[in-house]
Amino acid sequence: MKAFGFLSFGHYGPVRGSQTPDAAAALKQSVELAVAADELGVNAASFRVHHFERQFSSPIPLLATITARTRRIEVGTGVIDMRYENPLQLAEELGALDLLSDQRLAIGISRGSPETAIRGYEAFGYTGAQDPRGGDLARAKFATFLDAISGERMVDADPQRTLPGTRLRIEPRSEGLRDRIWWGSGTRETAEWVGALGLNLMSSTLLTEANGEAFGDLQGEQIDRFRAAYAAAGHTGRPRVSVSRSIFPIVDELDAAYFGGAQDGDQVGVIDGFHSTFGKTYADAPDRLIEQLRGDAAVMAADTVLLTVPNQLGVDYNAHVLQAFAEHVAPALGWRPNTEGPVVGDSVTGGPVPGDSVPALAD
Repeated sequence: MKAFGFLSFGHYGPVRGSQTPDAAAALKQSVELAVAADELGVNAASFRVHHFERQFSSPIPLLATITARTRRIEVGTGVIDMRYENPLQLAEELGALDLLSDQRLAIGISRGSPETAIRGYEAFGYTGAQDPRGGDLARAKFATFLDAISGERMVDADPQRTLPGTRLRIEPRSEGLRDRIWWGSGTRETAEWVGALGLNLMSSTLLTEANGEAFGDLQGEQIDRFRAAYAAAGHTGRPRVSVSRSIFPIVDELDAAYFGGAQDGDQVGVIDGFHSTFGKTYADAPDRLIEQLRGDAAVMAADTVLLTVPNQLGVDYNAHVLQAFAEHVAPALGWRPNTEGPVVGDSVTGGPVPGDSVPALAD
């Protein structure tokens, strides 16, 4: 682990005890938490995207506001649901925002998590999916998005305005944005697809696999397969890997009151029709947390750990959690604060870089 950040699901609603009664509170508090995190040296601020729910949806306005208020912290998503997106519009918006933020974006994208709406993306006008979960639609649009941000010529130009046969690309384009695109993966097979494509791996908060192995071990194998596939495809970069965890250093009575009785084991359940493994909550004194996290194969294999924060507890408490982790736990795990520069992934040995074709994605 070289870096850590936070991942907010952005829950809001008139729930007793919540400090986020509405969307305005959730959005504004997220900006303030990102500002506080930037000042603490935290490396990343990331936000979950859900549609038709009382959570964050279209993330660009939130990310833009945060980048305008911060200086060093990476700002991104975990993840954008590609089923709901126009790939060329997303490419334009992210290109502009990446330039405005001095290339601090770290954008996680995927097919999306199980949702409340039935085929909700069709209400946005995106129809034609054969997969009942819309995976084929997400993959096709993602391929178009990657072409667009890579500078591919997407449309024919009007011959009355330019040379016949000219094709045009999306503008503005931010050089290197593709290197900061992540795919959110919930299986080992999809992790291999991400590696073959040469992207970064954002391992999901759950894995749609359950074979009796600990969540960290399952995820550790997923990361190993990703890196092996990246190298086998001939990519020569330094790909990034992130994992998400619920981690709460107990340093005072309020921490103990909130999380002293948190469940201390992985959970197995059925989600989206698959038997799935959910990671446990880590809540303990800092010295014991360090020992526990060192035993988590995925935490130690990843370069970035995202702490899932309970945003409904407010800015002050969540900033306290981040500060406690930064002061008492993260340094022992290899953390480097954002003042030391951008995070760099681990080196993966490979041969010549192959062509730009997108391999088929495993379900």
